[in-house]
Amino acid sequence: MTKINKRNKIILAILFFGPLIFYLTLLTGTHQYTKLPVLTEQVENISSFKQAGDLTFTDHVTVVAFFGKDLLLHKTNALNLNEKIYKNFYGYPDFQMVIVLPAGSETEAAQLKKEMGTFANIEKWYFVFLQDAEINALFNSFKTPYTLDPNFYSPYAFIVDKELNLRGRDEDKEENGPLFGYNAETVAMIHQKMVDDVKVLMSEYRLALKRTKDKG
Repeated sequence: MTKINKRNKIILAILFFGPLIFYLTLLTGTHQYTKLPVLTEQVENISSFKQAGDLTFTDHVTVVAFFGKDLLLHKTNALNLNEKIYKNFYGYPDFQMVIVLPAGSETEAAQLKKEMGTFANIEKWYFVFLQDAEINALFNSFKTPYTLDPNFYSPYAFIVDKELNLRGRDEDKEENGPLFGYNAETVAMIHQKMVDDVKVLMSEYRLALKRTKDKG
């Protein structure tokens, strides 16, 4: 009887701690990067466009998305990014979300912000309304294999660092190559990859700041 009880305790321990250990492993990183790879250097700064006002990519960790003319058709993208990315990182002082939209989408954007604002503090969500050629110029500066659709929509969200570099993965199994952006239409992609990659970038900056302070 004693042996059976002991064996049952071991089985219960495995069942309890096994998933916990696996979960913690996921949280600490799904790849081996200590630094998130730079895929494109010197993307166009959002401050290049007068419609952006004082908004800038410089000195910020920015998640950039292109929601297109049919903004409300793609609000799931915003909700996925809000739930998995924004809520986890908005406390970081230099973090921001920048949503690029065609001029004329202001009413839809206000409606989306109102809806999102009922359950989240969205003070670091910025909507920028650009002309068609300006949207293309910004998107093309990222130098990805992706394209905008005729309504200037892309399902992908992008990570731009403080030095205007596009960050991502230089090798991804599903992409069979570099991962330039994260498909915001699926919460799995955001949860399993983008959260981890933003964490890596944040850790990179924290470590750099610590080293600077130690030297001082």
